Amino acid sequence: MFDIAIAGGGATGLTVALALRRLSGGALRVGLFDPHKGQPRGGFRASALAPGPRRMLEHLGAWSKLESLASPILTMQISDSRLEDCVRSTSLQFGAEPAAGGPLAHLVFHRDLEAQLAACAAASGVEIFSQRIVAYSDQNHAALVETDAGETIQARLVIAADGAGSLVRKSAGIDVLKWPYGRKAIVATIAHERDHLGCATQHFLPGGPFALLPLRGRRSSLVWTEPTDVAQRLLSSPKDEFLQEMERRAGFQLGAFAVEEGPASFDLAFQLARTFVAPRLALVGDAAHRVHPLAGQGLNLGFRDAGWLADLIMDQARLGLDVGSPDLLSNYQTARRFDSAFNAASFDLMHRLFALDVAPVRLMRDAGLAAVDRLDGVKRFFQREASGVSPGSPRLFSA
Repeated sequence: MFDIAIAGGGATGLTVALALRRLSGGALRVGLFDPHKGQPRGGFRASALAPGPRRMLEHLGAWSKLESLASPILTMQISDSRLEDCVRSTSLQFGAEPAAGGPLAHLVFHRDLEAQLAACAAASGVEIFSQRIVAYSDQNHAALVETDAGETIQARLVIAADGAGSLVRKSAGIDVLKWPYGRKAIVATIAHERDHLGCATQHFLPGGPFALLPLRGRRSSLVWTEPTDVAQRLLSSPKDEFLQEMERRAGFQLGAFAVEEGPASFDLAFQLARTFVAPRLALVGDAAHRVHPLAGQGLNLGFRDAGWLADLIMDQARLGLDVGSPDLLSNYQTARRFDSAFNAASFDLMHRLFALDVAPVRLMRDAGLAAVDRLDGVKRFFQREASGVSPGSPRLFSA
């Protein structure tokens, strides 16, 4: 029997597995079921890793090699622009939060992050299987899971980290609140003439946010949101036309562009599980919540799930108590569902607000951004919340 069985081998699932093995000194038996074991994935998609999650990776021994592959984000500039504006005036700017003890964030490719986490997890004794968990059931004293290889496995606790379409969540009968945005995010790795100086830029345009996130050298990671029909037209357009449209939205501040990797796209949707737990089951990451990428917090919310769940499991394990108990699951639900729902709803509201291209709403937005930019206390509050170093964060997020 496993103490913990984890469905899914993405960043969140790997982090939970690594944390439990490291923190328990190998006492907990952890099995991770990943149908993509050993296969490169994540492609050229990148995410901004906040200071709190970065500290967790440091504590778990996964950051030392990853740091040389990550790109520090020193500042972030936000504008509220029209497409015809050739200059994108900065409405709000963020710098590093002193309490975070480092850059604003680090940009990491998912392929690098998952490869390093997988290596550390395997070295720590996590048992990794090239199988997918396809069904779950509760047997009171333990959970039973079935894999696509036809094996049935017992575990004291099952963690569903198998993505937005989670088979484990569906098998548990957990419904989701969901709606599509009717938009796609176009992603690519971009080279440009001028140096970004470690500055991330995000332009809120009527079609959706257009973000350039700094990579090492004169390169950036592009996250470009457009209505589905516009995105499809752009992706099928000739290369020169695609680059012209990109440079137009960027405001020409970085000079001419060239595409190094991509482009590719994915559909955007809001999704929130109606509960994050069932008997002997906890949802983490995209299996629990899927948020709009405009704030770059999807991965960081998943890491908060991982950190909180690791804290609660270790509190039980150190006392010799059941790591799949109803009390533990209730505490996890309390710790994570409200925070996840609040963030998801906030990002959804921001998307809807910035999508309205009418003069009164634009004036209200600009006034709000300018007010936040002038009020240092308000700005620091938002930064601490995004950084993951605010009170109430998981212990692994601490310095």
